[in-house]
Amino acid sequence: MSTFLAELGRFSARHRAVVIIAWVAVFAGLAGVIGTNGMGNTSADSIPGSRASQALERMAQEFPTDGAAEGAQNLQLVFQPKSGAVTDPDVAEQIHAVLNSAASLPGLDSITDPLDPQTPYVSADGSVAVATLTYVGLDEDAQQSSYEAALALQQSTPADLGVELGGNLVPLGAPEQGVGEMLGVLAAFVVLLLTFGSLRAAGANLLVAAFGVGVGILGVFAYGSINPIGANTIILASMLGLAVGIDYGLFIVSRFQQEVRSGKSVDDAIARATGTAGTAVVFAGATVIVALVALIVANIGFITEMGIAAAFAVLVAVLLSLTLLPVLLETMGPKALSKKHRQDLAEGHLWSDESADKRTFLRRWGTFVVKRPLLSLGGGAAVLVVAALPVLSMETAFVVPGGADPESTERTAYNVIVDEFGGVQSPLIVLADGADVASRTGSLEQTLAALPGVASVTPAAISADGDVARVTVIPTGGPIDETTTNLVHGLRANGDTLVPGVTLEVTGEAAIGIDQTAALNTALIKYVIVIALISMALLILMFRSILIPVIATAGYLLSLLAAFGASTAVFQWGWSFPLIQAPQGDPMMSLLPILLVGVLFGLAMDYQVFLVSRIKEMHDRGLAPKDAIVEGFSRAAPMIVAAATIMTVVFAGFASSTFAIAASIAFGLFVGVLADAFIVRLILMPAAMSLLGRSAWWIPRWLDEVLPHVDTEGHALDESPKERPLELASI
Repeated sequence: MSTFLAELGRFSARHRAVVIIAWVAVFAGLAGVIGTNGMGNTSADSIPGSRASQALERMAQEFPTDGAAEGAQNLQLVFQPKSGAVTDPDVAEQIHAVLNSAASLPGLDSITDPLDPQTPYVSADGSVAVATLTYVGLDEDAQQSSYEAALALQQSTPADLGVELGGNLVPLGAPEQGVGEMLGVLAAFVVLLLTFGSLRAAGANLLVAAFGVGVGILGVFAYGSINPIGANTIILASMLGLAVGIDYGLFIVSRFQQEVRSGKSVDDAIARATGTAGTAVVFAGATVIVALVALIVANIGFITEMGIAAAFAVLVAVLLSLTLLPVLLETMGPKALSKKHRQDLAEGHLWSDESADKRTFLRRWGTFVVKRPLLSLGGGAAVLVVAALPVLSMETAFVVPGGADPESTERTAYNVIVDEFGGVQSPLIVLADGADVASRTGSLEQTLAALPGVASVTPAAISADGDVARVTVIPTGGPIDETTTNLVHGLRANGDTLVPGVTLEVTGEAAIGIDQTAALNTALIKYVIVIALISMALLILMFRSILIPVIATAGYLLSLLAAFGASTAVFQWGWSFPLIQAPQGDPMMSLLPILLVGVLFGLAMDYQVFLVSRIKEMHDRGLAPKDAIVEGFSRAAPMIVAAATIMTVVFAGFASSTFAIAASIAFGLFVGVLADAFIVRLILMPAAMSLLGRSAWWIPRWLDEVLPHVDTEGHALDESPKERPLELASI
């Protein structure tokens, strides 16, 4: 493979126009598909095969004319006066004054009076009253203006009346990028500049990575213009595409610089870089692609879709690093080096293993870890375990009811209604199916009302054929409360025995959310197992070792648990962290763990492949095990530190977002990269390999004989025709 990739890099460098035209054609072709078909529609991230979804479809068949007006949206004005009951004359007068003002709100279709004796909406103790504002047929602009007007009304009400505005007419969306995100990208560029010592090299790396993200996103949207895609499909593709694009470019450019400094011509340096670092890039990319496609094991449509979209983005990043990046390297030539290194070349001072600086901090660090492996291994593992402990109390929810901000008026209103009226905003709908069910509705209602976690039950409605009854059950808690979850599971477990001759199924918004969370949690477990097996298999193939893949996979799982734990402590527990400006105190989004597993696996495999491939290269040269670790570590560690630092600052920038979903994803990746790169790869791996010694490279003879040989170190390139030296006149 190394020979093929070296020739691919050389071809790309010598035929720059062909490569550029080809990639421009790909970009234009994808844009043309979008231009022809439009951006397409997004589909809801849902799990249609769940029990609640199936029951909902059955309800729609049996009760086709029921439901609210088409396109209707509701807000609630929740009154909780600081003194007195809502029915007190003075308080009631204030409430009616607010309702009279609300009647003139723009876009309002109707408003209810909670104090109307015919249709009261007042808590049992008289402390809370709720008015419902109904809007019908609003477009996006009208939704925004109508909600802002209602919010302004709520904010203008007397403080002692305690008015909160529940609900939201405006679809949830990410806010515009802030200063933190821009600072993160700028910091990444600075790290590249410091790593390469060349503005041109840093710019080329970012340019290729950014172009790769553009091609990847266009490809996903082009597919979406033909078939609807999930609303979150693009998230994983863009994040992982940018991450691996920068990493792959960094490793190839740094190897190119090293080869030029050793005196090779630009063409030969490109060939050597794509044949060595490029082989590791292909293997790392292939590992990530296989792992992402493996999301199909979750058997959830939008999860599979996200995995395939992200795999496409990674594939684009690999291809660009092997083709377009050599074009830019050929164009820059020796100017891709720092000014100091160009001066050294001009004076005939070539880089070599012997001339390399043996006093660098990372080399000294690697030497320390190798000499004190038990201390390093124990200390690093202890840090990760402590960081992971909060995961024991991690909670997830597909959607957090009441809005994303626990401090908002929307959430306050939602919680007040739950406390006083139970889960009336997200009721459970129970379908009773059985012969002559209409005659058993009284018994059915009494049985349901007596169940733990039930606040109230509405009278049953009967289908046209008389075979299905529908009962609305108001739980005592909200849709993500444990009591509601237990109620749903209990109804399903005993659905055939609660009422003789009647079968019960439960649906509704709360039941659907419970099913979706359970399905995603099950998918997460399956996916982690598959990821671990894929990691083991591919690393065994690459490094021809049994124990190294075991350690690498265990380290990845530790860093993943540390990311989960830190995210739980900060976002669920509400621990203060300097970066975080987003709302805290909610369960994590159910989708977040799977996103973290996919992205962190991609980055972890990058760091693992580039570290151990350099160590193996030194080992294959005949160095003693500990010497090979130190030498390989000293060559790979600077690039791993640079790559991880770039990802850390980028994710830190996004973690400062005020948008809770984006901030929680970015923070998990921020912690995960820190843990995997700086603890697992730079401490645990070399320490464990030092303890294992020669046995680190042990593999059963039968397995060694059947495995194909993957030349990740580029040994085949040493047998190629003599390479040309660099012409000093070109510097």
